[in-house]
Amino acid sequence: MKYMLLIVSDPTIESPEPGDAGFEEYMSAWSQYTQDLVDAGAYVSGEALQDAGTATTVRHAAGSTTVVDGPFAELKEHLGGYYLIDVDTLDAALDWARRLPVGEGAIEVRPVFPTDGY
Repeated sequence: MKYMLLIVSDPTIESPEPGDAGFEEYMSAWSQYTQDLVDAGAYVSGEALQDAGTATTVRHAAGSTTVVDGPFAELKEHLGGYYLIDVDTLDAALDWARRLPVGEGAIEVRPVFPTDGY
């Protein structure tokens, strides 16, 4: 079964940028996590997202469509990236979520709705 691991964090907690002290170590943990997923045969895809300030939202309501700058909701946390994994059970997905090197933040684990046969 496929699960989406949505990586949510507080945008006021800064991550090291290229050239900063600790950047290589920070990225190494993410690279190792991704490689562990690949080695386990669980990796489907994953990407980091640019900050929420780069978002544009298209909203449909009451028969009209509006386009606004910014994320879909005003939140204290933002979606920073995701992993799509394919594992046998929710417990396995939760184990992978626990191992994510996020420091501080949350991982929302959500099953992908099966669309086979549609």
